[in-house]
Amino acid sequence: MSKYLKPALIGLFALAVATPALAGKFDLGREATEAEVSAWDIDVRPDGKGLPKGKGTVAQGEEIYAEKCASCHGDFGEGIDRWPVLAGGQDSLKSERPVKTIGSYWPYLSTVFDYVNRAMPFGEAQSLQPDEVYAITAYLLNLNDVVDDDFELSNNNFVETRLPNEANFIADQRPDTPLVAKGAEPCMKDCKPGPVEITGRARVLDVTPDEDNKQAGSLD
Repeated sequence: MSKYLKPALIGLFALAVATPALAGKFDLGREATEAEVSAWDIDVRPDGKGLPKGKGTVAQGEEIYAEKCASCHGDFGEGIDRWPVLAGGQDSLKSERPVKTIGSYWPYLSTVFDYVNRAMPFGEAQSLQPDEVYAITAYLLNLNDVVDDDFELSNNNFVETRLPNEANFIADQRPDTPLVAKGAEPCMKDCKPGPVEITGRARVLDVTPDEDNKQAGSLD
C-alpha cells in the first residue's frame, strides 16, 4: 500500500469512528462507545462542571512538580529558557512588558486544572491522576501567593478558590457589537448576501528570535 494512502485511510477510519453520522452515511466504522467519548470529554469549567473527585495539598504538589514540571518551568515557576513562566508578574499588566502568569493574568482556576490535566507533563500528557493534578494546581496557587502552605485543594473547595485577576475579565458590552446590542443569535448559514470577496491574505511571519537577541524573557 502507498505510504501516502495508508495514513489517509487510517485518518478516515478514525473520523468514521468518532462521527456516527459519517459512519452511517458511508457504511464505514462504527459509533463511538461511551468509554471512548468520555475519554475525550474531560474539560473542566469555571463552575466546576467536569471536575473529577480528588484532593491534593501544596506539599504534595511541590514534590510532584519538582519531579515532573520543574525541568521546564523552573523550581519556582520562573520558567527555563523559553518555557512559560507560571508565577509572579503581579502588577505588571499595565507595564510595557507585562508578565502574564497564573497569579497576574489568568481569570479562572479551571483553566489551570484543565490544562495540567489535559496536556501536562510535556511528552506525557494525561499521565497524571486526579489527586496529582489537584496537588500540582494547589502548589501553583501557592507559588502565586494565592493560598497558604498548608492549603489542600479538592473538588469540594475548587469553585470557591479564585484567582486574583478574575474581576478584570468582563463580558463584551460594547454597543457597536451587533450580537451584544441586539441579543441576537449568531448567523450560521447564508449570512452574507452576494458573492464573497477575498480582501486580504494571511502572511507567514518568522517570529523565531535571532540568536543575538535571545535573552531571558525577550520577545524582540
